[in-house]
Amino acid sequence: DPSAWEAISQGSIVIALPHMGNWDLAGAWSTTYFAPVTTVAERLKPEELYEEFLAFRESLGMTILPLTGGDDTYPTLVAALENGGFVPLLADRDLTRHGVEVELLGHPIKAATGPARLALDTGAALFPLSVSYEQVPGRAAPRVVADFGPRVQVPTTGDRSEQVRAMTQACIDHLGAGIRDLTGQQDHPGT
Repeated sequence: DPSAWEAISQGSIVIALPHMGNWDLAGAWSTTYFAPVTTVAERLKPEELYEEFLAFRESLGMTILPLTGGDDTYPTLVAALENGGFVPLLADRDLTRHGVEVELLGHPIKAATGPARLALDTGAALFPLSVSYEQVPGRAAPRVVADFGPRVQVPTTGDRSEQVRAMTQACIDHLGAGIRDLTGQQDHPGT
């Protein structure tokens, strides 16, 4: 999407990602070529496992904040965006119990609201992004493909909670389209 590349070149964007593809590689690539990546990671158990993931991601150049048990996670994300940062957040699963119910491929899910809230609070551009793999003739390993959806617009009507829900649904719609493309699934409820 040309508007995604334009927004990236101007700095400060929020990306809503699904749990698919190699988002560690996408984050490392983004840190190298666009802007410093600051993101949030679920605190895994045992703590040693979380620490290993944290060390690995930080070795790739990313700043990782804990979803729980840390100080000032949301203000740190806001500050990163105010300083031209790149904030990719996994959004297809609500881990905070503050998510919104949206629809994915005809089924209700609870999705994270962080990407929409950050975009509203900072004015940063919000884009959904699907990460998948593509086999390349002559190469043993597939390449990682990042598919930006269209920029999510802030609704001009509704209160803040309605805007957050609409923006989150737009991100989840892009995820659903990516799943349909990968699986050949038809676009109708109950699939």
